[in-house]
Amino acid sequence: QVQLVESGGGLVQAGDSLRLSCAASGRAFSTYNMGWFRQAPGKEREFVAAMSRWSGGRIDYGDSVKGRFTISRDNAKNTVYLQMNSLKPEDTAVYYCAASARWATEEYKYDYWGQGTQVTVSS
Repeated sequence: QVQLVESGGGLVQAGDSLRLSCAASGRAFSTYNMGWFRQAPGKEREFVAAMSRWSGGRIDYGDSVKGRFTISRDNAKNTVYLQMNSLKPEDTAVYYCAASARWATEEYKYDYWGQGTQVTVSS
């Protein structure tokens, strides 16, 4: 089992930046692929970013965040990050951290989920 806790959300203005953190329990963190998803009111949960467990491995981003968001991880601290720059009102959503034993970008393939952190971007 893996427990995930997101933090770092808040209320910002368009063009601002935020860094989200996801703290994971257990020494097995480094064996998991990590992902970020988001869900806005009235919308389906959307893939944001994913990073493999291997250094120099695979990284993918959703089309709507490419060039603005960056995913990273620190296995020694059992933490994955999402740096969000040039935020737009359409980025407003609850952001979820997730872990998968296998590489995935699809929501249904992830095994563990955090409770989410709210990001609100005003225009």
